[in-house]
Amino acid sequence: MKKKLLLLMAAVVLLLAACGDSSSDSESEIDTIVLADAGWDSIKVHNSIAQRIIEEGYDYNTDVTSGSTAATVQGLRDGDINVYTEVWTDNIKELYEESIESGDIEQLSVNFDDNVQGLYVPSYVIEGDPDRGIEPLAPDLETVEDLKKYPEVFQDPEDPSKGRLINAPSGWAVEQAINEKFETYGLGETFNNFGPGSDAAIIADLASAYEAGEGWVGYYWSPTAITAKYDLTLLKEDPYDKEQWNEDKSTEFPPNDVVIAVHKDFPEQAPGVTEFLKNYETSSALTEEALNYMEENGASPEEAAEWWMKEHEDIWSSWVPEDVATAVQESLQ
Repeated sequence: MKKKLLLLMAAVVLLLAACGDSSSDSESEIDTIVLADAGWDSIKVHNSIAQRIIEEGYDYNTDVTSGSTAATVQGLRDGDINVYTEVWTDNIKELYEESIESGDIEQLSVNFDDNVQGLYVPSYVIEGDPDRGIEPLAPDLETVEDLKKYPEVFQDPEDPSKGRLINAPSGWAVEQAINEKFETYGLGETFNNFGPGSDAAIIADLASAYEAGEGWVGYYWSPTAITAKYDLTLLKEDPYDKEQWNEDKSTEFPPNDVVIAVHKDFPEQAPGVTEFLKNYETSSALTEEALNYMEENGASPEEAAEWWMKEHEDIWSSWVPEDVATAVQESLQ
C-alpha cells in the first residue's frame, strides 16, 4: 500500500512538472509579431521592410499598432508590441533608459545614427530664389533666436500681429522640447506656437507656403521625403551640450541613435527574427531614398519598401540566412 501511495505521489509530481513545462512553452510561442507605428513615414517604411522579411522569410504573421510615442513605447514595455524599428532614443532619453535598465525592453541594433532635427525654414527665405523671382525675405536670419525679429515674414493667418511657428504634433516626444525652446528664446513675444494635428498637416502647410514662395518655419527632421524634396535650411543653435540642454533646451538637439528595440521576451519567442533584427542597419540617405520614392510616386509605405528592397537586395539579404533571403526574393518577383 505504501509503495502504491509513493508511486501515485511521484506520478502527480511528474504530471504537475509536465504541466508547468507546457505552460512555459506556450508563453514562449508567438504567432503574430506586432510592430509599433508612432506616426511618421520612415517608421512605416522600416516596418514594411521588416514585415516582408518576417512574413516571407520566417513565416510569421505581422500586425501594426499605431499610437503616440509614449503609448507605443509603453506598449513595447508591456509586451503588447513586440518590435519598434525606429526608437529615437534621445528624444525620449529618460523613458528609454528607464525601460532598458528595468529590463522591459532590449536594444538589438542601431537602424541609423546620421540624422538631424530642429526648426527649418525654406532656404529662399534667407537666400532668395532668382529662378522663381523670390527676393530674400529674411536675409540676416541665421539662428532660432533671430526668428523673433521677423514675425511679419512668418505671419500667422489667424493672428496677423504675430508670426506662426509650427511645432511637432501633440503626443510626439519632441513637442515639449520645442515648447521649451519657444520659451527659452523668448519667441512668445512675436510668435504663436502652433500645434498641428499630424505630420501630414505639417507637410501640407509647408508645401502650400513653399509653392507660394511664402515664409514658413517649423519643426522637422531628416531623413524624410520632405527634406529630400524641398531646399530647407536648419536654423542654428549652440552645439549640443548635455547640461545646457537639460536646463533650457537652448542647444541643437542631442545626437540620436535611432535603434531597433524589442520587448524583453521577444528574443526567446522568435530567435530567428531577433538575429535578423540584430543585423538590420541602414542610414539616413538609404531611408530617404524610399521616402523620396513615396513622395514622387504617390506610393504607400509598403510599395516604397518593396521598391527599396528591389533596389538594395545586396543590403537586406546580408541581414538574413541564405534560405530566408531566397524566400523573400521570390516574393519580390
